[in-house]
Amino acid sequence: MTDLTKLKISEARDALRKGDVSSVDLTEACLAAIDKADALGAFVHKTPEIAMTQAKSADARIKAGDAPDLCGIPLGIKDLFCTKGVPSQAASAILNGFKPEYESTVTSQLFDAGAVMLGKLNMDEFAMGSSNETSTYGNAINPWRRGNDDTALTPGGSSGGSASAVAADLCLGATGTDTGGSIRQPAAFTGITGIKPTYGRCSRWGIVAFASSLDQAGPMTKDVRDAAIMLEAMCGHDPKDSTSADLAVPNFEAMLTGDIKGKVIGIPREYRMDGMPEEIEALWSEGRKMLEDAGAQIRDISLPHTKYALPAYYVIAPAEASSNLARYDGVRYGHRAKLAQGDGITEMYEKTRAEGFGKEVQRRVMVGTYVLSAGFYDAYYNRARKVRTLIKKDFEDVFAQGVDAILTPATPSSAFELGKQHTDPVEMYLNDVFTVTVNLAGLPGIAVPTGLDKQGLPMGLQLIGRPWEEGDLLNTAYALEQAAGFVAKPTQWW
Repeated sequence: MTDLTKLKISEARDALRKGDVSSVDLTEACLAAIDKADALGAFVHKTPEIAMTQAKSADARIKAGDAPDLCGIPLGIKDLFCTKGVPSQAASAILNGFKPEYESTVTSQLFDAGAVMLGKLNMDEFAMGSSNETSTYGNAINPWRRGNDDTALTPGGSSGGSASAVAADLCLGATGTDTGGSIRQPAAFTGITGIKPTYGRCSRWGIVAFASSLDQAGPMTKDVRDAAIMLEAMCGHDPKDSTSADLAVPNFEAMLTGDIKGKVIGIPREYRMDGMPEEIEALWSEGRKMLEDAGAQIRDISLPHTKYALPAYYVIAPAEASSNLARYDGVRYGHRAKLAQGDGITEMYEKTRAEGFGKEVQRRVMVGTYVLSAGFYDAYYNRARKVRTLIKKDFEDVFAQGVDAILTPATPSSAFELGKQHTDPVEMYLNDVFTVTVNLAGLPGIAVPTGLDKQGLPMGLQLIGRPWEEGDLLNTAYALEQAAGFVAKPTQWW
């Protein structure tokens, strides 16, 4: 077989089981592609020795008839996931040299299923960013280009390295994390599929924390079927994570029938933003028609507190970040600043954190500390928590009225130039306008590529589902994917 890296997970699984290809062959093809793609900045820690060892073990399992769906499948792992003995820096200088002595629950489950780790993937520092420009490793680059324009574009963030690697066929799938849209926005920017499951569906243990009540792991893949396969392996109850749900994990792939006749799809009027590009509005209308033609009922709905979601998110997330990042002090692990004679513990903390944290992380830590401080806690943080409850209730009310899923744009634009928004943090934060509500409400959301803009760049739509009903959400996304027929790929330039 040729072009092994272009295979989808489902195709590779079937080929492995038939004996048409080996995991070693697949892994060697991916490793070769990764070595030729340094210009993308997607992989930041390559692990070829681990990959080949795992691939050989996977081939033995397959030969013995013990082959879970992901057995032998080469994947990329976002640098936010702790991987035993492998650098796990969360793309931050403050964790330079940190190699955990433990494995995150999600990666443990993937490896137990026989998946192969090709390496660690680039991301925004501590997952704080929407463009993958805050990484200590440097930018990740979108493999897509605007026509004949060579301008470097963002792959989105924070899971930009994951999105870039999957879109460029460097791996068959990748892990991502989503705190305010960090799986769905980069997926839309790079023409791939990304799902954020219900909060608590995937364990957060061993994933470097940004905002603990919002963070959730999920897969980034080439299509919806692959997302279903990979998500099933990532899910499950974990006693080490107190927020992990003790619920059975269904066979998500078996639920992909494409039949959505009678399903009610809500179209929220509040997502029609002033200044929304015509192409995004047109894509949304096309998606609505696609689902209607597939037999779904379309219903206009209202989510009245949506306009408060972005400000509430940018109070709650920095507040939790300032608390979570207090542990990085130069005492126990990671970077420690060189001290002058006479410096004490306070100076060590200050210098270490000033050197180790990038500007965006420093900004969010300061915002978070401010909104949690005496005199401002009630004015900002407590008020944001109350708004979050109202946003959650908006969704609960809509679902109680019989709506099965909600269709919205995934992003307010297609991929933008690197450096274009980096100087204006508020403009950058607006990239999350369609996605943060899902995290605040703890709901599952999926981004599906559905078209190209006039510059030839991919655009995606988002579907939001009922809590714990990822299978139903994936099936609706599958119907949308089938109707859209998106098969475009970036032209290789790297």
